[in-house]
Amino acid sequence: MLQRRVIIPPRLAELPTCLPAGKVLDVSGKAMGTYWTVKWVDEGGVNPQSLTSRIEHVIARVVDEMSTWQEDAFISRFNSAPANSDFALPACFAHVLECAMQLAADTDGAFDPTVGPLVNLWGFGPDRPITEPPTQMDIAAAQTLCGWRRIVVKDGYICQPGGLYLDFSGIAKGYSVDLIADSLRGQGIRNFLVEVGGELSGSGIKPDGQPWWVALEAPELQRQDQQSIVALYGLAVATSGDYRRYFDHQNIRYSHTLDPRTGYPVADAPFAVSVLHSSCMHADALATALTVLGVQAGLEYAARRNIAAIFTQMEAGKPVQYVSPAMLEMVEEV
Repeated sequence: MLQRRVIIPPRLAELPTCLPAGKVLDVSGKAMGTYWTVKWVDEGGVNPQSLTSRIEHVIARVVDEMSTWQEDAFISRFNSAPANSDFALPACFAHVLECAMQLAADTDGAFDPTVGPLVNLWGFGPDRPITEPPTQMDIAAAQTLCGWRRIVVKDGYICQPGGLYLDFSGIAKGYSVDLIADSLRGQGIRNFLVEVGGELSGSGIKPDGQPWWVALEAPELQRQDQQSIVALYGLAVATSGDYRRYFDHQNIRYSHTLDPRTGYPVADAPFAVSVLHSSCMHADALATALTVLGVQAGLEYAARRNIAAIFTQMEAGKPVQYVSPAMLEMVEEV
């Protein structure tokens, strides 16, 4: 049986000796179809109600630009626009799109922000859910609309070539965590933990001198004392999991993690992939990409790019974990 893993980033040796004076407060809410929570060390001068309003404003900005579930969001207006329409890119949207396109190129399309037609076809988008898989013909037709190389950005504008449907579900949540963290720093808050739907980012320490310790998300392992816990000291963590959304048909489970290269849900996908990164946006997108790549190719990619990742694979009904070299350097078994 696996031992409990404690993940200690190298920067943990730099923990400040001067402890923050104050107590830990928290605020929370619901947005983006999930829950968010912010914990911080109150050193005076921050009103929780005002902080909540600021956080909600930040999340609303992400939703207004990047939610395909909101008809008047920028991304929805772009997706439904006629061919040859040009749209001036909002700053946040442009930043996320640039990251998504870079990762799409680097993974040869394992991560692809244009996967939207397939997401909708398989019933995992804002359209109605389905109870049986689509036909091969329908999948092939949807694939003709996909492809990150169809994205054309020039002079701050993005062109709709016709039928292009962007989907940021594999990156926007992580970006919202980064944006909230930036807002907290802007208000002079130095010690905090931000979570949006399981994606987290930590900064500074608590009044007892400890960093923000969190357990990596993997529900099957939580029942077996096999959790991995990590100190989020200037780090973010994101988890992509096949256990989150799926449907069953004729004893076959179809997960929400789609391979843009085949048009089908990933076969033998890892049960969960967790990634550590200084940016939660990058961690979120990388976790999605590594899930699509699978354990073997994902571990090879993580090793080449020095990515700290843990893959959880169900084998013979039991969870087995595989750790990338960058993550292994930070692991202590207890």
